[in-house]
Amino acid sequence: MNAVNATSGQPLPAVSVIMPVLNEERHLREAVTHILQQEYAGDMEVVIALGPSTDRTDEIAAALVAEDPRVHTVPNPTGRTPAGLNAAIKASRHPVVVRVDGHGMLSPDYIATAVRLLEETGAANVGGIMHAEGENAWERAVAAAMTSKIGVGNAVFHTGGEAGPTETVYLGVFRREVLERQGGYNEEFVRAQDWELNYRIREAGGLIWFSPELRVSYRPRPSVRKLARQYHDYGRWRHVVARYHSGSINLRYLAPPAAVVAIAAGAVVGALVHPVGWVVPGGYAAAIALGSLPAGKGLDAGARARIPVALATMHMSWGWGFLTSSKKLARKVIASRRPAVREGATA
Repeated sequence: MNAVNATSGQPLPAVSVIMPVLNEERHLREAVTHILQQEYAGDMEVVIALGPSTDRTDEIAAALVAEDPRVHTVPNPTGRTPAGLNAAIKASRHPVVVRVDGHGMLSPDYIATAVRLLEETGAANVGGIMHAEGENAWERAVAAAMTSKIGVGNAVFHTGGEAGPTETVYLGVFRREVLERQGGYNEEFVRAQDWELNYRIREAGGLIWFSPELRVSYRPRPSVRKLARQYHDYGRWRHVVARYHSGSINLRYLAPPAAVVAIAAGAVVGALVHPVGWVVPGGYAAAIALGSLPAGKGLDAGARARIPVALATMHMSWGWGFLTSSKKLARKVIASRRPAVREGATA
């Protein structure tokens, strides 16, 4: 007998969880375990899209497949996230599609809550909070930076907020017919593919819904270099998005590149013209040092000491990525633009 929704009395929809992975040996088993142990009575499958990893990711995935018939894998030769997502969508079969990353840990009631919210709101896609959690002093510092307003501004999926309509959400739980109508993810968007897909969904009249009830624990990058690369890519692709859709930019996105320019200019003036120029980089250093104090509340001394480094890495890398993002890349992506497809039309 099919499980039913206790509120509506309707059968619970079966769920496909899609997961693109590349070099995720550290967290893959834990992430999949969090999926398989969900408090959800409906049917479920997990489809892992395997990029060309150089660690033990493929071996771990094969073991997970052997251990549980609900787990399947598909190849993703390019290793690109949107290509992996599309491959997993194509290989999956259920009416609700849940996106998860290889270092994301779903809260126990995540899927059940998301399915309920889809029904209650009529949304095309629902998502919640990206709750960063670290396993050592550096990662705890990055987690604190990523969940603080001085680190990420007022992004509700980082810092929390009231439930309601939004432009985009972290990861997402979709109605399959919406994904298929829009033709899936645009594979030219190596980053920011969530924003681009949600933009098309909203253009077609669909609702994107944020709820703090939904929570995914996220494992931060384990080194300064990897964090810098991550945020450089974020900034680079956010400038592509700004060129793709001019109305999407706001002051929060302009703050990091403005800070990079101001600090660089201040350092040049301080070194070559007059010491007063050092006021700008010095003021920035003081600001992040002070801002790290509330962000580090409750953490050990080692983590608190690293928060200013994490903040500076995030701000400067994001800003530099934004400033150096090429128009050529934006033109290539804009050329791949897909029109939004409304219900009743064909993709």
